[in-house]
Amino acid sequence: MFYLFPLLTVSIWAGNAIVNKLSISVIDPGAISFYRWFVAMSVLTPFVLGSVWRNWSTIRRYIPKLAFLALLGMVLNQSLGYFAAETTTATNMALIISLVPLISMFLSVPLLGQRLLPLAIVGAVLSLAGLVLMLSHGDIRHLAEQGITVGDALLLLAAFVYALYCVLLKRWQMPLSTWQSVYVQGVLAVLMLIPLFLNSERVEITAESLPLIMYAAIPASVIAPWCWMQGIQRLGADRTAMFMNLMPVITAGIASVMLNEQLAAYHYIGGGMVLAGVVLAQRKPKVMVQQLATA
Repeated sequence: MFYLFPLLTVSIWAGNAIVNKLSISVIDPGAISFYRWFVAMSVLTPFVLGSVWRNWSTIRRYIPKLAFLALLGMVLNQSLGYFAAETTTATNMALIISLVPLISMFLSVPLLGQRLLPLAIVGAVLSLAGLVLMLSHGDIRHLAEQGITVGDALLLLAAFVYALYCVLLKRWQMPLSTWQSVYVQGVLAVLMLIPLFLNSERVEITAESLPLIMYAAIPASVIAPWCWMQGIQRLGADRTAMFMNLMPVITAGIASVMLNEQLAAYHYIGGGMVLAGVVLAQRKPKVMVQQLATA
Protein backbone atom coordinates (compact mmCIF):
# COMPACT_ATOMS: atom_id res chain seq x y z
CA MET A 1 0.00 0.00 0.00
CA PHE A 2 2.92 2.36 0.67
CA TYR A 3 3.75 2.35 -3.05
CA LEU A 4 0.44 4.06 -3.70
CA PHE A 5 1.82 7.30 -2.22
CA PRO A 6 4.54 7.97 -4.85
CA LEU A 7 2.37 6.44 -7.59
CA LEU A 8 -0.46 8.86 -6.78
CA THR A 9 2.04 11.72 -6.67
CA VAL A 10 3.46 11.13 -10.15
CA SER A 11 -0.04 10.56 -11.53
CA ILE A 12 -1.14 13.95 -10.18
CA TRP A 13 1.96 15.66 -11.55
CA ALA A 14 1.40 13.98 -14.91
CA GLY A 15 -2.10 15.40 -14.90
CA ASN A 16 -0.64 18.81 -14.14
CA ALA A 17 1.28 18.70 -17.44
CA ILE A 18 -2.10 18.32 -19.15
CA VAL A 19 -3.41 21.28 -17.12
CA ASN A 20 -0.48 23.36 -18.41
CA LYS A 21 -1.51 22.65 -21.99
CA LEU A 22 -5.23 23.23 -21.39
CA SER A 23 -4.60 26.54 -19.64
CA ILE A 24 -3.01 28.15 -22.72
CA SER A 25 -6.30 29.10 -24.34
CA VAL A 26 -8.16 30.26 -21.22
CA ILE A 27 -5.77 32.12 -18.88
CA ASP A 28 -2.36 33.81 -19.01
CA PRO A 29 0.65 31.96 -17.51
CA GLY A 30 1.30 34.76 -15.03
CA ALA A 31 -2.28 34.63 -13.78
CA ILE A 32 -2.50 30.87 -13.25
CA SER A 33 0.94 30.87 -11.57
CA PHE A 34 -0.30 33.48 -9.10
CA TYR A 35 -3.69 31.85 -8.48
CA ARG A 36 -2.08 28.44 -8.02
CA TRP A 37 0.06 29.44 -5.06
CA PHE A 38 -2.45 31.92 -3.63
CA VAL A 39 -5.12 29.21 -3.40
CA ALA A 40 -2.64 26.56 -2.18
CA MET A 41 -1.37 28.81 0.61
CA SER A 42 -4.93 29.78 1.54
CA VAL A 43 -5.75 26.09 1.97
CA LEU A 44 -2.63 25.46 4.07
CA THR A 45 -2.99 28.55 6.28
CA PRO A 46 -5.39 27.07 8.88
CA PHE A 47 -3.11 24.05 9.31
CA VAL A 48 0.36 25.62 9.18
CA LEU A 49 0.14 29.28 10.19
CA GLY A 50 0.07 28.54 13.94
CA SER A 51 3.23 26.45 13.70
CA VAL A 52 4.96 29.12 11.60
CA TRP A 53 3.98 31.82 14.09
CA ARG A 54 5.33 29.86 17.06
CA ASN A 55 8.61 29.18 15.27
CA TRP A 56 8.92 32.63 13.69
CA SER A 57 12.01 33.63 15.69
CA THR A 58 13.86 30.76 13.97
CA ILE A 59 12.20 31.07 10.55
CA ARG A 60 13.00 34.76 10.08
CA ARG A 61 16.75 34.04 10.18
CA TYR A 62 16.33 31.91 7.06
CA ILE A 63 14.05 34.25 5.07
CA PRO A 64 16.75 35.13 2.44
CA LYS A 65 17.37 31.45 1.72
CA LEU A 66 13.67 30.61 1.72
CA ALA A 67 13.02 33.53 -0.65
CA PHE A 68 15.66 32.27 -3.09
CA LEU A 69 14.23 28.76 -2.91
CA ALA A 70 10.75 30.16 -3.56
CA LEU A 71 12.08 32.06 -6.58
CA LEU A 72 13.59 28.89 -8.01
CA GLY A 73 11.02 26.22 -7.20
CA MET A 74 7.70 28.05 -7.14
CA VAL A 75 8.15 31.13 -9.31
CA LEU A 76 10.64 30.35 -12.09
CA ASN A 77 10.11 26.60 -12.40
CA GLN A 78 6.31 26.73 -12.42
CA SER A 79 6.00 29.88 -14.53
CA LEU A 80 8.43 28.57 -17.15
CA GLY A 81 6.29 25.45 -17.43
CA TYR A 82 3.16 27.48 -18.15
CA PHE A 83 4.91 29.66 -20.72
CA ALA A 84 6.52 26.59 -22.34
CA ALA A 85 3.18 24.85 -22.81
CA GLU A 86 2.33 27.18 -25.69
CA THR A 87 5.06 25.80 -27.97
CA THR A 88 5.67 22.22 -26.83
CA THR A 89 3.72 19.07 -26.06
CA ALA A 90 2.71 17.63 -22.70
CA THR A 91 4.76 14.53 -23.53
CA ASN A 92 7.89 16.60 -24.12
CA MET A 93 7.23 18.48 -20.89
CA ALA A 94 7.21 15.30 -18.83
CA LEU A 95 10.24 13.80 -20.59
CA ILE A 96 12.39 16.90 -20.14
CA ILE A 97 11.38 17.38 -16.51
CA SER A 98 12.32 13.73 -15.88
CA LEU A 99 15.95 14.87 -16.33
CA VAL A 100 15.82 16.70 -12.98
CA PRO A 101 17.35 13.82 -10.93
CA LEU A 102 20.20 13.55 -13.44
CA ILE A 103 20.91 17.30 -13.44
CA SER A 104 20.75 17.26 -9.64
CA MET A 105 23.51 14.65 -9.54
CA PHE A 106 25.84 16.86 -11.53
CA LEU A 107 25.01 19.96 -9.48
CA SER A 108 25.67 17.95 -6.31
CA VAL A 109 29.34 17.63 -7.24
CA PRO A 110 30.26 21.33 -6.73
CA LEU A 111 27.47 22.21 -4.28
CA LEU A 112 27.42 19.14 -2.02
CA GLY A 113 30.90 17.76 -2.61
CA GLN A 114 29.55 14.44 -3.87
CA ARG A 115 31.51 12.15 -6.13
CA LEU A 116 30.20 11.41 -9.62
CA LEU A 117 30.11 7.68 -10.33
CA PRO A 118 30.99 6.26 -13.79
CA LEU A 119 27.39 5.02 -14.16
CA ALA A 120 26.20 8.60 -13.81
CA ILE A 121 28.40 9.66 -16.74
CA VAL A 122 27.12 6.81 -18.90
CA GLY A 123 23.53 7.57 -17.91
CA ALA A 124 24.01 11.26 -18.70
CA VAL A 125 25.35 10.50 -22.18
CA LEU A 126 22.49 8.07 -22.87
CA SER A 127 19.85 10.53 -21.65
CA LEU A 128 21.37 13.39 -23.64
CA ALA A 129 21.40 11.27 -26.80
CA GLY A 130 17.75 10.33 -26.23
CA LEU A 131 16.81 13.96 -25.63
CA VAL A 132 18.53 15.07 -28.84
CA LEU A 133 16.77 12.29 -30.78
CA MET A 134 13.40 13.30 -29.37
CA LEU A 135 13.81 17.07 -29.84
CA SER A 136 15.12 16.59 -33.39
CA HIS A 137 12.05 14.48 -34.27
CA GLY A 138 14.38 11.65 -35.22
CA ASP A 139 16.41 13.76 -37.65
CA ILE A 140 19.54 15.45 -36.32
CA ARG A 141 19.64 17.70 -39.41
CA HIS A 142 16.26 19.10 -38.39
CA LEU A 143 17.69 20.12 -35.02
CA ALA A 144 20.78 21.66 -36.63
CA GLU A 145 18.75 23.66 -39.14
CA GLN A 146 15.78 24.81 -37.04
CA GLY A 147 16.90 24.33 -33.45
CA ILE A 148 14.54 23.36 -30.65
CA THR A 149 11.24 25.03 -29.94
CA VAL A 150 11.03 27.91 -27.47
CA GLY A 151 8.90 25.72 -25.22
CA ASP A 152 11.49 22.94 -25.09
CA ALA A 153 14.23 25.47 -24.32
CA LEU A 154 12.14 26.94 -21.48
CA LEU A 155 11.56 23.44 -20.11
CA LEU A 156 15.28 22.67 -20.14
CA LEU A 157 15.80 25.86 -18.15
CA ALA A 158 12.96 24.87 -15.79
CA ALA A 159 14.56 21.44 -15.25
CA PHE A 160 17.89 23.07 -14.38
CA VAL A 161 16.20 25.57 -12.05
CA TYR A 162 14.29 22.85 -10.21
CA ALA A 163 17.38 20.64 -9.95
CA LEU A 164 19.24 23.57 -8.38
CA TYR A 165 16.29 24.05 -6.01
CA CYS A 166 16.49 20.40 -4.91
CA VAL A 167 20.25 20.53 -4.34
CA LEU A 168 20.14 23.81 -2.41
CA LEU A 169 17.30 22.46 -0.28
CA LYS A 170 19.66 19.66 0.75
CA ARG A 171 22.66 21.96 1.16
CA TRP A 172 20.80 24.49 3.31
CA GLN A 173 19.67 22.25 6.13
CA MET A 174 17.26 24.46 8.06
CA PRO A 175 15.71 23.60 11.45
CA LEU A 176 12.18 23.86 10.05
CA SER A 177 9.51 21.26 9.42
CA THR A 178 8.79 20.46 5.78
CA TRP A 179 5.39 22.15 5.87
CA GLN A 180 6.79 25.26 7.55
CA SER A 181 9.38 25.53 4.80
CA VAL A 182 6.81 24.94 2.03
CA TYR A 183 4.35 27.42 3.52
CA VAL A 184 6.84 30.28 3.94
CA GLN A 185 8.21 29.66 0.45
CA GLY A 186 4.67 29.65 -0.94
CA VAL A 187 3.76 32.95 0.71
CA LEU A 188 6.96 34.54 -0.58
CA ALA A 189 6.24 33.12 -4.04
CA VAL A 190 2.77 34.73 -4.05
CA LEU A 191 4.37 38.12 -3.31
CA MET A 192 6.95 37.62 -6.08
CA LEU A 193 4.27 36.64 -8.59
CA ILE A 194 2.18 39.80 -8.08
CA PRO A 195 4.08 41.84 -10.75
CA LEU A 196 3.68 39.00 -13.27
CA PHE A 197 -0.03 38.80 -12.43
CA LEU A 198 -0.51 42.56 -12.82
CA ASN A 199 1.14 42.45 -16.25
CA SER A 200 -1.12 39.65 -17.47
CA GLU A 201 -4.14 40.30 -19.66
CA ARG A 202 -6.38 37.25 -19.20
CA VAL A 203 -6.71 37.14 -15.42
CA GLU A 204 -10.43 36.51 -15.02
CA ILE A 205 -11.39 33.26 -13.32
CA THR A 206 -13.87 31.68 -15.71
CA ALA A 207 -15.78 28.41 -15.84
CA GLU A 208 -13.00 27.05 -18.07
CA SER A 209 -10.04 28.23 -16.00
CA LEU A 210 -11.39 27.51 -12.50
CA PRO A 211 -11.00 23.70 -12.64
CA LEU A 212 -7.45 24.12 -13.99
CA ILE A 213 -6.52 26.55 -11.21
CA MET A 214 -7.99 24.31 -8.53
CA TYR A 215 -6.21 21.22 -9.86
CA ALA A 216 -2.86 23.04 -9.95
CA ALA A 217 -3.44 24.53 -6.48
CA ILE A 218 -4.77 21.61 -4.46
CA PRO A 219 -3.91 18.19 -5.95
CA ALA A 220 -0.63 19.31 -7.59
CA SER A 221 0.59 21.72 -4.88
CA VAL A 222 -0.84 20.29 -1.63
CA ILE A 223 -1.92 16.65 -1.98
CA ALA A 224 0.93 15.49 -4.23
CA PRO A 225 3.73 16.92 -2.01
CA TRP A 226 2.09 15.32 1.06
CA CYS A 227 1.91 11.94 -0.68
CA TRP A 228 5.52 12.30 -1.84
CA MET A 229 6.70 12.98 1.72
CA GLN A 230 4.72 9.98 2.95
CA GLY A 231 6.42 7.83 0.33
CA ILE A 232 9.88 9.03 1.37
CA GLN A 233 9.13 8.35 5.05
CA ARG A 234 7.88 4.82 4.37
CA LEU A 235 9.96 3.68 1.38
CA GLY A 236 13.08 5.83 1.53
CA ALA A 237 14.23 8.59 -0.83
CA ASP A 238 15.86 6.29 -3.42
CA ARG A 239 12.86 4.00 -3.90
CA THR A 240 10.46 6.93 -4.02
CA ALA A 241 12.58 8.86 -6.55
CA MET A 242 12.42 5.95 -8.99
CA PHE A 243 8.68 6.56 -9.42
CA MET A 244 9.49 9.86 -11.17
CA ASN A 245 10.46 7.75 -14.18
CA LEU A 246 6.81 6.76 -14.59
CA MET A 247 5.64 10.34 -15.06
CA PRO A 248 6.44 10.62 -18.81
CA VAL A 249 4.69 7.31 -19.45
CA ILE A 250 1.55 8.36 -17.58
CA THR A 251 1.61 11.83 -19.15
CA ALA A 252 1.95 10.41 -22.67
CA GLY A 253 -1.02 8.10 -22.07
CA ILE A 254 -3.24 10.91 -20.77
CA ALA A 255 -2.09 13.33 -23.50
CA SER A 256 -2.89 10.85 -26.27
CA VAL A 257 -6.48 10.63 -25.00
CA MET A 258 -7.21 14.17 -23.79
CA LEU A 259 -5.03 16.24 -26.14
CA ASN A 260 -4.86 13.88 -29.11
CA GLU A 261 -1.06 14.00 -29.04
CA GLN A 262 0.34 11.37 -31.39
CA LEU A 263 3.45 9.47 -30.38
CA ALA A 264 6.00 8.77 -33.12
CA ALA A 265 8.82 6.22 -33.14
CA TYR A 266 11.33 8.87 -32.03
CA HIS A 267 9.21 9.50 -28.91
CA TYR A 268 9.42 5.85 -27.90
CA ILE A 269 13.13 5.46 -28.72
CA GLY A 270 14.30 8.85 -27.47
CA GLY A 271 12.06 8.79 -24.42
CA GLY A 272 13.20 5.28 -23.57
CA MET A 273 16.83 6.38 -23.80
CA VAL A 274 16.17 9.38 -21.54
CA LEU A 275 14.49 7.24 -18.88
CA ALA A 276 17.06 4.44 -19.15
CA GLY A 277 19.85 6.98 -18.69
CA VAL A 278 18.21 8.47 -15.60
CA VAL A 279 17.67 5.01 -14.08
CA LEU A 280 21.24 3.99 -14.86
CA ALA A 281 22.65 7.16 -13.33
CA GLN A 282 20.67 6.55 -10.12
CA ARG A 283 22.03 3.03 -9.64
CA LYS A 284 24.66 2.45 -6.98
CA PRO A 285 27.26 -0.33 -7.11
CA LYS A 286 26.55 -3.24 -4.74
CA VAL A 287 29.71 -2.50 -2.78
CA MET A 288 28.50 1.04 -2.08
CA VAL A 289 25.06 -0.17 -1.11
CA GLN A 290 26.60 -2.64 1.36
CA GLN A 291 28.78 0.09 2.82
CA LEU A 292 25.75 2.37 3.27
CA ALA A 293 23.83 -0.44 4.94
CA THR A 294 26.59 -1.07 7.48
CA ALA A 295 27.42 2.59 8.12
